[in-house]
Amino acid sequence: MRTIDPVEIDSRTFYKYMTAAVAPRPIALASTIDRSGRVNLSPFSFFNMMGINPPILVFAPNRRASDHSRKHTALNVYEVPEVTINLVNSEMVQQISLASAEFERGVNEFEKAGFTPLNSLKILPPRVQESPAQFECKVIDIREYGSMTLIIVQVVLAHFAESILDMNGQIDQLHTDWVARLGGDWYLSRYAKQLFEVPRPKVGMGFDALPANIRHSTILTGNDLAQLACVGHMPNAESIAAFRSTVEIRDLLAEAAQGCQYLPDLLHTHAQQLLAQGKVSDAWLTLLQGQKGF
Repeated sequence: MRTIDPVEIDSRTFYKYMTAAVAPRPIALASTIDRSGRVNLSPFSFFNMMGINPPILVFAPNRRASDHSRKHTALNVYEVPEVTINLVNSEMVQQISLASAEFERGVNEFEKAGFTPLNSLKILPPRVQESPAQFECKVIDIREYGSMTLIIVQVVLAHFAESILDMNGQIDQLHTDWVARLGGDWYLSRYAKQLFEVPRPKVGMGFDALPANIRHSTILTGNDLAQLACVGHMPNAESIAAFRSTVEIRDLLAEAAQGCQYLPDLLHTHAQQLLAQGKVSDAWLTLLQGQKGF
């Protein structure tokens, strides 16, 4: 057995051991506001419940490694000591990854990550409509420990989607699909009983910059759109034109020309298949074949 004294190795190295061993961890998608009313939305896996009478949740944003500055969530709860904690399922995982990118303070991650804000009933920060379990919370204590801000909150109101409840009004675990965080880029899906990776995002264009016909697609899911929104910019006209000569696109155009199926549906379906394979660039080039101006 390998024995490690954390004071004898680099903290980032020990962090990798800790996050890979203390796993799986639930994910809190935390919504906060600053004193000007600007909303922030960010996920945290240093999170869990710590009591029931009263109901207590705890989560901990780490300071940025680059300059030791506090995360926007931590800054906000000092100004407005309220937060909504929204639990994460597999349908949200790509979107919460996008929300974790380092957007500038004041940028609304609800808009960037494509989530729908819901008014809370007892506090100011909005809830996340897509989350099947939402907790309105008051901050009761904030502790600073080294690089970590430990935020202790009390639940003042809880909301649960009917889709996860049984006939007695209790949560049926067989109807949930919670996603948990592991070490590195790894996640665990309870429903699929599988491990999968989601690369750490860079600051992308966001949902709000997606073309309307893509953003409102009836085929592409939130996870699909989040992968598209993670890129910094759309492909240029030359790349789109060159991609039109590929066998796959020629076949789709021919199928649509024969009246077999509506072209946008064909393009969106094919793009979804490409996204499932991690081919985000090809998915973009496919979707933009149906855009005017390209």
